[in-house]
Amino acid sequence: MLVSMKQTAAKDRPVDLSVDLAGIPMANPIMTASGTSGYGPEYGELVDLTCLGAFVTKAISPEARRGNPPERVVETTGGMLNAIGLANIGLNRFVEEKIPYLREAGIPVIVNVIGHSVEDYQTVCRRLGSIDCVAGLEINVSCPNVADGLEFGTDPQRLRQLIAAVRPEVSRAKLIVKLSPNITDVTQTAAAAIEAGADALSMINTLCGMAINVDTWQPMLANRTGGLSGPAIRPVALYMVHRVYTEVARQAGIPIIGMGGISNWRDAVEFLLAGATAVAVGTALFVDPRTPIHICEGLTEYLRQRGLTSVRELIGQLR
Repeated sequence: MLVSMKQTAAKDRPVDLSVDLAGIPMANPIMTASGTSGYGPEYGELVDLTCLGAFVTKAISPEARRGNPPERVVETTGGMLNAIGLANIGLNRFVEEKIPYLREAGIPVIVNVIGHSVEDYQTVCRRLGSIDCVAGLEINVSCPNVADGLEFGTDPQRLRQLIAAVRPEVSRAKLIVKLSPNITDVTQTAAAAIEAGADALSMINTLCGMAINVDTWQPMLANRTGGLSGPAIRPVALYMVHRVYTEVARQAGIPIIGMGGISNWRDAVEFLLAGATAVAVGTALFVDPRTPIHICEGLTEYLRQRGLTSVRELIGQLR
């Protein structure tokens, strides 16, 4: 009876969804995945951004990129393939045209950063790291649909050198490294990123994939291959998050942003239990832009029904 009374009392107390991501205070653990919501205004037309714990922008490079030719997106069973090629407006236009909007968003902003070289990453981080509304810089070394997208992300030594070179350029914002799943042992790149100074990890990026048109006998993507995302990759992502959490990140005190096929509150709970501090939603936004809102509602009810008062009570609690 005593336990029952405690559980009943807990259910009546407010539920706290807030988390701390390496010093970035988030009202809830839900964020967008880079490349799925534009630079902010595009998604803001559909959903109030303040429903998110943080907003993650499209990738930004020093110069504008046109990306790959169409077709660039193909729906697959349980997900989609994309070969956008990191198309973006470039650093200068991003600062001039998009930062004013993001400054008024009212939530933490994380900018995804890409480059062909170490100097490219340094250039973008140096410029954006000093902007007050940029809470974090997500170093993208793991995109599988550009010619040099995996150059740093699949080699622990090269990744360590890159992050060590970028680290001095990022003092106020948090340095987040986005890991590739297209590697034999993801704990090696995770450890390399942490040793070089990463404040947090995000994982996983898309898996290399392909689709073929059986009528034309041609690849369905102009790029031939692309990045597979959506529910099809969730078990892989969950496994990698838990492995990195238990073998590398937990001992180092480095938080993880989990992503890969999250489309409802149950998926989010899985990632939190596996060791993620926050979760990013990507492909599901193309199905329903309000998915983050539904996830927060589901999380709140789940915690309340279990007599828990904080989402932080779930992090890393896999039995």
